[in-house]
Amino acid sequence: MRKVRFEDPAGSVRNGTWTDDGIEFGGRTYDPEEVDVLPPTEPSKIVCVGLNYADHAEEEGMELPDRPLLFLKPPNTVSGHGDTIPLPEGKETVEWEAELGVVIGEQCRNVPESEAMDVVEGFTCLNDVSNRDDQRVEQNWVRGKAFDNAAPVGPVVATPDEVPDDAGIELRVNGEVQQDSGRDQFIFGVEELIAEITTYMTLEAGDVISTGTPAGVGPLSDGDVVEVEVEGVGTLENEFVRR
Repeated sequence: MRKVRFEDPAGSVRNGTWTDDGIEFGGRTYDPEEVDVLPPTEPSKIVCVGLNYADHAEEEGMELPDRPLLFLKPPNTVSGHGDTIPLPEGKETVEWEAELGVVIGEQCRNVPESEAMDVVEGFTCLNDVSNRDDQRVEQNWVRGKAFDNAAPVGPVVATPDEVPDDAGIELRVNGEVQQDSGRDQFIFGVEELIAEITTYMTLEAGDVISTGTPAGVGPLSDGDVVEVEVEGVGTLENEFVRR
């Protein structure tokens, strides 16, 4: 099942199911092009993982971590499928990062790896948009990672049975493939990430773990249309513009 939040033509927010026929809710089927698709979750926080692919660590010239590298994106970063994303003003290098997002289904803390999938509602697509100008000169990455609209997410939350263990993850810019990898290339798997993160903090229902990006990150330009596709989830699409 692929769950979707949307605003119907009357302006009401609905929770439906995205099928091959369209978005279904209340006995009706809506054309996805005729509704406003909203972020599929409203997280209190997004916990992001750095350097979770060996090829990305290599392209950044960094050693492989011996434990997950973690940072946070707050709720102001969330954008939805189809939103036009303004690039931060005065920044030369703002880059895309395709990621698999893990959506948490219940409040949890100190979750062992063996029980980690019990707290997962499903998976989504996420673009960890990154302002490298500031990220490269600060330690906490607030300016680099936490600016408004820096986490497009969606378009749906797909239940775990929909997403293979080796699900492909691809990013296209203006139709050209820039990133192409898979969930099976993670250094730290989903269960290990949940166990590590919940050792330190409580995760709330709706929170997202963004599991890291593969090699192929690159700079965004005015007018770029970026698609993040995760096998079993679908495609998150956004246009990026200079103000």
